[in-house]
Amino acid sequence: QVRLVESGGGSVQPGGSLRLSCAASGFSLDDYGIGWFRQAPGKEREGISCVRRNDGSTYAADSVRGRFTISRDKTKNTVYLQMNSLKPADTAVYYCAVDRLGRCWYQQYKDFDSWGQGTQVTVSS
Repeated sequence: QVRLVESGGGSVQPGGSLRLSCAASGFSLDDYGIGWFRQAPGKEREGISCVRRNDGSTYAADSVRGRFTISRDKTKNTVYLQMNSLKPADTAVYYCAVDRLGRCWYQQYKDFDSWGQGTQVTVSS
């Protein structure tokens, strides 16, 4: 059974850092890619980053590029999202999801499935 569990969220001051984890089970990171998304209250779900299956190529949205870094540890079957220089606008529930198609089109969240339960990130002074 394909399952994702996010962790690592919390409250942080502007300029701070957090590292989110997405622990995968029921499949290998060589089989499927993983995308990270976020959703703030009253806003649409936003795709922010993705790591492709097999070669591990990574992609990031303009809104987070240079501040957030996606990575994976295949030995732990876990994908990480390192978030630096956090801003209040980054406040949202963060989700990871499975990319079975192999395209890593994080802009199209409907391409992804098996969503985790989400983890809250709050950036506030």
